Amino acid sequence: MRILISNDDGYFATGIAALAGALASEHEVTVCAPERDRSGASNSLTLDRPLSVRRAPSGFYYVNGTPTDCVHLAATGFLPEPPDMVVSGVNHGANMGDDTIYSGTVAAATEGYLLGVPAIAVSLASRNPQHFETAARVAAELIQRAAREPFRGAVLLNVNVPDLPYAELKGIKTTRLGRRHKSAPVIKDENPRGEPIWWIGPVGAAADAGEGTDFHAVAAGYVSVTPLSIDLTAHAQLDFVASWLPL
Repeated sequence: MRILISNDDGYFATGIAALAGALASEHEVTVCAPERDRSGASNSLTLDRPLSVRRAPSGFYYVNGTPTDCVHLAATGFLPEPPDMVVSGVNHGANMGDDTIYSGTVAAATEGYLLGVPAIAVSLASRNPQHFETAARVAAELIQRAAREPFRGAVLLNVNVPDLPYAELKGIKTTRLGRRHKSAPVIKDENPRGEPIWWIGPVGAAADAGEGTDFHAVAAGYVSVTPLSIDLTAHAQLDFVASWLPL
């Protein structure tokens, strides 16, 4: 298969090299990733300036834009042929629950999905990730399965892998997204001129982390695979809003 790999950690990240290495022997792999860390970029597109694409000594392409820019460029004309699949990662850290709203890793995969290409986002669930080869191997196995039994149309999977040696994984579970508590307060600081600045605070702890969630599966040593959709419509509130609106 023709596989487009991207991420939000940058083209130089350990995780993207591990993923490309795990897939290159079986597939036609192209890497197109941001020139710097764009974690938290979500689904933003760069519309106020042109973008440039350069090639690193590794053969990876890098773009002066967001993860979404990278996939959009590659899948809509930069590459001579569109990819059969988009794979984003391996991210340095988890993307579970509410993280998916902000995640550039998930956003890169989402752009593929929105363009009609099956897509997988892969994250290594640790604040100090070590076992990138485990996550890359899991991704390779999922892609092998997709090659044998193709997805029915565009599919978007969010995969979180425990930071363990491959042999210590308990298995794979299909999960739903959990929920976090609200984030910690912003952190006030000052710049060298004594002017106030603020840092975004750390994410909150898991609030909904019960059986069936991505948080629960990863904590128990299982790979979490969550199918995502992009319909933001609150269907349960349609009738209420229709009755609430003025005549």
